[in-house]
Amino acid sequence: MARIRFEAVGKRYPNGFVALNDLNLDIADREFLVLLGPSGCGKSTTLNMIAGLEEVTEGRLLFDERLMNAIPPHQRDVAMVFQSYALYPHKSVYDNVAFGLKMRKYPREEIDKRVREAARRLEIEALLDRRPDQLSGGQRQRVALGRAMVRQPQIFLMDEPLSNLDAALRISMRAEIKQLHQAMQTTFVYVTHDQAEALTLADRVVVMRAGIVQQIGPPAEIYEQPANMFVAGFLGNPAINFIEGKIESDENGIVFVRGAMRLTLTGLAARRLHAQSGRVLTLGLRAEDVVEDAEPHAGMDRLSGRVISVLPVGSDQFLELDVEGCKVFVRIAKVSRVQVGELRHLRVNLERMHLFDPATQLSVLHDGERHA
Repeated sequence: MARIRFEAVGKRYPNGFVALNDLNLDIADREFLVLLGPSGCGKSTTLNMIAGLEEVTEGRLLFDERLMNAIPPHQRDVAMVFQSYALYPHKSVYDNVAFGLKMRKYPREEIDKRVREAARRLEIEALLDRRPDQLSGGQRQRVALGRAMVRQPQIFLMDEPLSNLDAALRISMRAEIKQLHQAMQTTFVYVTHDQAEALTLADRVVVMRAGIVQQIGPPAEIYEQPANMFVAGFLGNPAINFIEGKIESDENGIVFVRGAMRLTLTGLAARRLHAQSGRVLTLGLRAEDVVEDAEPHAGMDRLSGRVISVLPVGSDQFLELDVEGCKVFVRIAKVSRVQVGELRHLRVNLERMHLFDPATQLSVLHDGERHA
């Protein structure tokens, strides 16, 4: 078993800097949890607390029911994979993978069995006699994973393990790490600033900012129901569009209005805001949630704006539009021919709009599971 619990955990340094504030988090046994956020948000501090490399200065950290605050790293049954790989340059791949087991004085036969099994699973059997400087970045990463695997730890920690790899290799390594988790059936805690890694790998994602958890949930929930503007803006490529306007009531029902743009609210949004005419809100609209409109004029539930720039991205293209004084990115098919300066009309998917209070930046539709 390897359930990890943070109970009101904080990390305060002697100079007064607070790296982590009031963290309450329950990581289930065998869960793949991803800590996601920008540099300096506290995610690596959280990981290092689990490893015992950072002291818990407030609250309690527990593995199952055992209090771990004062337990040294070597007694935690935790294996860690670092961004830098941290391989010994003068040792062979075999000796790098075996190093931790040798230090713990495992029998030679057991060491050899575990090293060769890890090498087989990671497809590095042909590399066991090489040194790290003879390996590619992806091969070094596999060696670092193998060194952690042979420990057969209760908890597997990864701190930005793929950030030094090129884009194509990162994608393939994500799949390997996911398969590794399924094979090992142990608890994984993974730190990244890369939203694609988080959404691909995680059972649950913890979005952090300035030492405070913003939202916790499955990847789809975090993306589809962001608790606040920070979470909405951090996830998505390109970033979500934010458009400030106000709520009005007319013959069409409850509408979000900015200049000539009028978008009908539906479902939960209409129910929650039916009596709040005049309230100023911020609309969040993702680039993929608009479609080209065959009608040659603007109108209800459409965006209309002049093209500022055209950005081809493989099979699609992003348009940057000036919509009622706001810059708005939308995604359209690459086959559409678009000229800078022309007026474009697009229909909005009304079911996928997000609305936020500009003062608190919180969603008025989805509270999420947040600790902020």
